[in-house]
Amino acid sequence: MGMSASGQQRIINTINPGERPFGSPLGPRPTRVLLLGAGELGREIAISLMRLGAWVGAADSYPGAPATQVAHAGYQVKMSDPQALEDLIDKVQPDLIVPEVEAIATDRLVGAAARGIQVVPAAPLAAMCMDRRALRVFAHEQVGLPTTPYRFADSPEELASAADQVGYPCMVKPLMSSSGHGQTLVRSKDDLSQAWNSALTQGRAATKHQGKAEVIVEALAPLAHELTVLTVASSAGVATCTPIGQRQEDGDYRLSWQPAALNPDILQQARSMATRLVEAMTSLARQSDETGWGIYGVEIFVLRDGSLLFNEVAPRPHDTGMVTMISQRLTEFDLHARAILGIPVHQEDLALNLPEGTCAVSRPILVRGQGPVSFQGLPQALDHPGTDLRIFSKPEVYGLRRMGVALALGPDLQTATERAEAVVRDLKPRVGAGM
Repeated sequence: MGMSASGQQRIINTINPGERPFGSPLGPRPTRVLLLGAGELGREIAISLMRLGAWVGAADSYPGAPATQVAHAGYQVKMSDPQALEDLIDKVQPDLIVPEVEAIATDRLVGAAARGIQVVPAAPLAAMCMDRRALRVFAHEQVGLPTTPYRFADSPEELASAADQVGYPCMVKPLMSSSGHGQTLVRSKDDLSQAWNSALTQGRAATKHQGKAEVIVEALAPLAHELTVLTVASSAGVATCTPIGQRQEDGDYRLSWQPAALNPDILQQARSMATRLVEAMTSLARQSDETGWGIYGVEIFVLRDGSLLFNEVAPRPHDTGMVTMISQRLTEFDLHARAILGIPVHQEDLALNLPEGTCAVSRPILVRGQGPVSFQGLPQALDHPGTDLRIFSKPEVYGLRRMGVALALGPDLQTATERAEAVVRDLKPRVGAGM
């Protein structure tokens, strides 16, 4: 919870979104929410919003996206196309717009906010969090959070110079990407050409800054642990979930667990860092008469010497936060839905719902191949104690794709992880037209 020196919860916003009608989504005056991005996270957000009586439309670039299967209406649109996005907003006439992907024409979100539509968490924040340059400058240079040394480069020559300045090994990333796309671990000068090409070809629309191709070069930190601190900004103030531990491979998460079993002082520092960042972001939102309400996935590095560095923040539910579907009374999706609708979210709403000493784990279910996917072995997969899963119902796989998530509880991290691995092992994917 955001606290003042006197120990009182800080009120981060007094803007009242108005009395909105809920409970009759098919009636004449429903509260209408438009999700821009309809993947597995969007699907869970849609369900949480619909449970509160909102009308939900979901848009994505491909047919049959997970959230479109459960929403009141689904749309296929290229959201990085400014005119296509503007046409969609005009068609849906939403009360709220909830961006769930990076490749969005953010100038149209600014225009929507100017028309009185609530953009989640706020139009300037959505744009900033999709641009690693803007985010790093804000978090490090304005808020004052410690980060790894970094440089920006807009040519192969500048990349070589930037790598020399931060040192080898280093990470080269597009200004915009997700799930590790376009990121390269550079161990020597010999890797720079491939890193430059990967960032420009695999990054998303905002790999350019002021019309020029650009990348960010980051020093490789001596990591001991990676944390996600889910931080909720609502009409009641700022509150933080119990920190989540995570393990990444190739820039994408492979395991997350809650609670993260680290020194309590380190965990408190992480929560304080996340609170400080989100309070600064909501303050920025207020400058444009917006709320900044919603959940933020704040990624923090814990170094071998126990110090902490800010990494990134997503102004939406976080992949690693899927563990809250088994660990908390209110999932990260429930908390996001409540916050953006103006419902107060208090620190006690973020409490774990676990027996003392229990660990919760989420483990993504990855499928490799080409074509439509089905699963067999569901009874066997869920015949393990303390387990659950979500199948995302994506229409097909191309290459390696996350198609579900296994959830498990155990008396310790190892046992919970073994149970989640057993779910994945016993769930048999079949890929292709003859599935």
